[in-house]
Order: sequence, then C-alpha cells, then structure tokens
Amino acid sequence: MIKLPSIHIGKLSFLLAILVWLALLFVDMVRLFGLINDLNSGIVPEFTWILEILFFLTVYGFYNYSINKSTRNDFLNVIWRASSTGISASVLFLLVQLFKYVLEGSKLAQDPFLLNFFYHVHFALVTIFLISSAILWKNLILYQKTKRVVKQWQTFEIALLLGMFFIFFNQNTLDYSFLFGLVILGGLGIMLAGNLKWIPYLTFKEKWKSLLFLFLIILSTAYLFLQNSVFSNTQQIYPINLLDNLFLISLFVFIFVYALFSFLVTLFNLPTSSVFEQKLTEAINFQRLSQSIQPDENEEQVLDILIDSCMSAAYADAAWLEMNKNESGNEYVQERWIDAETREELSHLIEQSKSATDWATDQKPENLSPLSLRLFHEKYESVMLIPLVINKSVIGRLILCKEVRDGFNKEMVNIISTFARQASIAVENHRLLNQAIQNERYQEELKIAQRVQKSLLPVKLDHNDAFEICAYSNAADEVGGDYYDTFQLDTDRFVVIIGDVSGKGTSAAFHMSQMKGIFQSLIQLNLDAEQFMIRANAALGKCLERNHFITASIFIIDTAKKTFQHARAGHVPTLMLDHRNGKADYLGVDGLGLGILRNMQYEKHVEQKVFDYQPGDILVLFTDGIVEAKNQKSQQFGFERIRSLVEVHQQLNPREIQTKLIDSLHDYVGGGDGLIDDDYSLVVVKFNENYA
Repeated sequence: MIKLPSIHIGKLSFLLAILVWLALLFVDMVRLFGLINDLNSGIVPEFTWILEILFFLTVYGFYNYSINKSTRNDFLNVIWRASSTGISASVLFLLVQLFKYVLEGSKLAQDPFLLNFFYHVHFALVTIFLISSAILWKNLILYQKTKRVVKQWQTFEIALLLGMFFIFFNQNTLDYSFLFGLVILGGLGIMLAGNLKWIPYLTFKEKWKSLLFLFLIILSTAYLFLQNSVFSNTQQIYPINLLDNLFLISLFVFIFVYALFSFLVTLFNLPTSSVFEQKLTEAINFQRLSQSIQPDENEEQVLDILIDSCMSAAYADAAWLEMNKNESGNEYVQERWIDAETREELSHLIEQSKSATDWATDQKPENLSPLSLRLFHEKYESVMLIPLVINKSVIGRLILCKEVRDGFNKEMVNIISTFARQASIAVENHRLLNQAIQNERYQEELKIAQRVQKSLLPVKLDHNDAFEICAYSNAADEVGGDYYDTFQLDTDRFVVIIGDVSGKGTSAAFHMSQMKGIFQSLIQLNLDAEQFMIRANAALGKCLERNHFITASIFIIDTAKKTFQHARAGHVPTLMLDHRNGKADYLGVDGLGLGILRNMQYEKHVEQKVFDYQPGDILVLFTDGIVEAKNQKSQQFGFERIRSLVEVHQQLNPREIQTKLIDSLHDYVGGGDGLIDDDYSLVVVKFNENYA
C-alpha cells in the first residue's frame, strides 16, 4: 500500500500565494506589453480578477493556519504581530519609494514595466497586512465570544467573500454600487469593532505597550491607504486596477476602525488599570488561599498567603501575625517589613487602646470584625486588627500597619475580612484533615493491636477425653483486658485460667499481654494454685502501674483423681453445676486481686481449695463484664440469671451452653456487643459422663 506524504497546509498556502502573485504579475506584464506595442494580448480582465481572488484566498489560508497554530496568541502578542506586519509593509514600500527616488531623472524611473512591478509589490504588501491583521482582530473580537458575536463575524466573513467577487459585477469602476457595498461592509466592521472585552485584562504595563503597537497599526494603515490613493490617481499606465477593490478597501476601514477603537478604549482604561489589577490579584490570592491546604503541609503556608494577600489588598506598609498558643502569651509566626522593637511599641499602644481591649474581650468571637485604630507613633499612624476565628474561638490575629492616618477604607475591610475567613476555614480544614489522618492511623494501629491481642488468646484449648472446653471473649473497644488460657502439665493434669485487667482499652490490653507471659512462665514450674498466685503477684507488682491490678481465677484439673485445685485473686466467683441434683452454685474461695498488695503480706490473702467433680458437672468461668451488663432500665444481668441459664441448659454441650449464655446476654441488653460497655469473656468446662 502506497503511503501518501502528509500535506503541510501552511507551507502549501505560502507556495501557492507566491505562484499566484507571480502569475498575476506575468499576466499584467503581458497585457502591458500589448498595450505599449498596440498588440492584442488575448488576456481578458476576468482572468486577472480570478488570479487576484486566488491570491486573497491563498494569503488568507497561510495566515489563518499560522496564526491559529501559534501557541502565543495572548493579547499583547496579537497586537504586536499586526503592528510588526504593518511596519514591515510600510518600511518595504518606503524602500521602494527610495529606490524610485534614486532613479529619478533616468529613463528607468519612467519604465512602465518597473512601475508595474512596484505596483504589484505594493498590492502584495497591502493584501498581506490587511488579511493578517483581520485574522488577528478576529482572535480579539471572539474573546469571551457569544453566539451573537460569532454570527456577526460569520456574516462579516461572508460579506467579505462576496466583496472579492464584486469586481465581476461593477467591472472595477467606482460607482454607487461600490459605495453601497462599502457602506454595508464598513457598517459590519464598525459593529464588530465594539467587541473589546480583552482590554480590561491587560495589566498597566501591557496597556502602555498595546497603545504603542495600536498607534503604529493606525499609522501603517493610514500610510498604506494614502499610497493606495496615490496609485489610484496616478497617470501611470496600469493595465488592471488591483487596489480599488471593495474587499481591500473594506478591510482598510475595518483594520483602521478597530485599531482606533482599541487605542481610545485602552487609553481611557489606563486610570482604572491599577484597580482592576488589584481586584484580579485579590481573586488570585483568594484562589491560592482556597487551594493552599494539602495533606502533607502545615498551617504556615496558609498564614503566609494570608498576610501577603491582606497587605496587597490594603496597601499596608508593615504587618505581623500572632497565634494564640497558650495562656502565657502569643507567638509571632509571621511578620513583614517591621522589626521586633517597633512591633513591641505598636503592641503596647494597641493594648492601651480601650477599643482594642473591648474588641479582644468580646464574648462572641464569631461576630468579630476587623478593627481600625489610630495610633500616635512616630512612623505608623493607623493599624487594623483582623481576627482569625475557628469554631467560635479566636486562634490569632493579623495586624496591618500604615504610615498614614485613617489608611483603611470600607472596601479594604470587606476584602480583608473575606481573606481572613477563608484562611480560618483553610486552617480549620487542615486541622480536621490532620486529625482525620491521625484517627485513621490510630484506627489502623488499633486493628493491628486487635489482631495481635487475638493471637495472644489460644486458638486451641488443651484438654483430654475427660472433659470438653470452649471459650469466648469480646472487647468493649478495639482491644481489651480479658484473658483466658489453658496449659497441659502432663497426661492427666490441665491448667485453666481466666483473668480481667482493671480498666479497658490499650493499657488493659498491654497488661493482659504481661499476664500471659507470666502465666506461660510460671505454670511450667509445676506450682500449685496458691503458689502460682503468690508468684504472679510478685511478678506483676514490678511491672503493673500503681493504679492497675488484675483479677484471676486458676484451676488445676486432675482427670485421674477427678479433682481440681482452685485459687481466686479477686475475680468473680466461678459457677459449678452439680449434675447429680441439677443445681448450680458459686464456689466459695476468697482472694485478693494481683497487684493490689505488692509485698509479702499478699500470701495471707490467698486461699486454695480442692474440689471433687463428677461426670456431667459443669464449670462456668466468666468476667464481670457479663455480670454487670445492663439493660435499658440500667438493671444488671446478674449472677442469678447466669445460674438459672446453666441449670436450664445443663444437658447441652459446652459450645451450646456458651451460645445460650451469650445470646441471652445480648437479648437482655437489647442488641449486640456494641451495647455492652465492658470487656467480657466466658469459659465453659463440662466433664464427660461416659469417661471412665
């Protein structure tokens, strides 16, 4: 498959424009040669007019492509391109005139062929300047375009296109039809010349430059038009009049009028340029304030933009920013064009002002407005106090200083108030964002802690065929302080422990992990229940905080003897169901919580008992979170309800008994785990009836 080369529209249009102009020059030279030598060239005028129209179209195609392709189509650049084209055309024509002047008096100066060549050069320069400037004006006219303006421009373009072909209608004569067409095209051009919305967006400096460029365009247009008239009125022989063309004359009018209107409006806008620039700067600063907060940034950037924006809006000579850090005083976080000594002097004068004192002690900070003050200072005669308010509290204030008295007007106060409110919102959003990020990190850390804590609780509980065991635990927060565990001492002996750390949350979870470490260490020493509690109290007494303690119950089950040792360290009593009579009761063993008494006297507060059990008996170990869980009437779940439930469901296996207890607990409090405000755990042991 043959791949066709890509066509560059700009280069193609430029090349065609040159070829058409050369063809136009050649045709007119041949016609001129025939006129001089009384020969019939055989070339009709319509052929020249066609070439003239083709030249207009190719020049339009080249400049329309190059201008629209340009990445620098800002207002000042557009005007500069038009003025540079006009200057270039005028300078080239002046050079042609200079060349003719040098040849003055010679035969060559009166040579019709040379004069005709110069005529065609002038025609080309005028066409290039007018068409390129019209396209550039189009970019300015269609700035902030509306449907009405677009339609007006399209109508003007169609009228210009018809103006190219008008020469076939009036045969290039200056008659009433020509004047009628000129009035229509001129009127359309003047109507479009009123679209000058781009001028207010020029800065003061840009307006001065644009005035210079527009003045050069006006001069170039006037000069080329005057030369156009000279050519039209000259007695020299030009076979075809190229310049008295409705299309070109209409463009002369359009370019000149739009340049003149732009010049006058820009000139009249000069006095208000600084005001518009100030408003534009304020809008930009407001946008910067709105977009200044990012997750990884701090308040300093917002406050920096705030002080610069307020100084710019109020034309302040100096400023500083105070933030309320604590009751002891303020912190100066930003300052501009003022030294510490002067700032202290002004602060002292402000504190002596009754208006400033009343303003600072206002009981409704959310209603505070900027306050202007006169000061008797050798340099600064007026200041403005601007409060920064977040959540109905003042977090700081901005002080603007001016060297003139009464230097702050109402408009300044309004815009500065807007800046201050926006900055306060930005600071508040930043703080809320940081708080949300910290909370998210905290939640993530709690989830990690929760997973770690769950890993501390045994997945598999040690037991043999003599009994079945199951356990359940739930934390009131993400992590809790309840603990249970088992350990197999030998073939027939097993240890079961349950504990509850005072408090809840992360500190309780931390102490729970300490309890697990102590249990795993001490239980391997093959201690009895009483000695385990004494050793555990000694170990925990060295690591627990003074206001923390741990309650615990430990059972050492001997399945060969069908007995178990039991010691209790301040924990809630354990429920034991006697299978023979179907009644349950709480084991009566006394004991003091671990870590409450941290000396040798603790041994006096530990009691150990040995109990026999029979197949079918049930042990229910739990923490106080179950007993103390409350319903909607603030009534506790209680020990008796646990006893009744176990007696009713004693025929079930441990897992089913556990489920009944937990479901009853949830039903009692009126919902799930979320309504129970303490950690709660449950261990159920049932001795098998068919175990020999």
